[in-house]
Amino acid sequence: MNLTEFRFPTVFEKIGQRLPSPIAGAPLMLMLELARQRSWLIAPENLYGRTFQIQVEDLGLRLCFRCDQGRFKAIPFQTTDVSLSACAMDFLKLATALEDADTLFFRRRLKIEGDTELGIAVKYWIDASERPAWLNRLAEKLTASAT
Repeated sequence: MNLTEFRFPTVFEKIGQRLPSPIAGAPLMLMLELARQRSWLIAPENLYGRTFQIQVEDLGLRLCFRCDQGRFKAIPFQTTDVSLSACAMDFLKLATALEDADTLFFRRRLKIEGDTELGIAVKYWIDASERPAWLNRLAEKLTASAT
């Protein structure tokens, strides 16, 4: 299976777009909060008080949230300081460090809009974050299955 080109079928996007915002964003919010609680994703102070949007294009999922003293809190859909959008597989590759943010960005697979300085800070923060062992094992399995 070619992971680079994988996208969920469009029916998933249509379903995700029809879900109420709190339900559609719940899986993303749970992942962010779990990562924070487990100290896998510690927000630097320059993100405090800033608002973000993550959009998983091929699943039709969108989450707006604020970094409040290092905690991630869902907020109603609105214009945010910075927006990150990509397909699910590209976010997975980013999370597992199979691809770095710069590579995805320059291949036009990761879109960053809004505050440029904040977008760059988020890219560096994601790339510098240490991944837990289980996520590294997942990356190894994904790499092995792709060959």
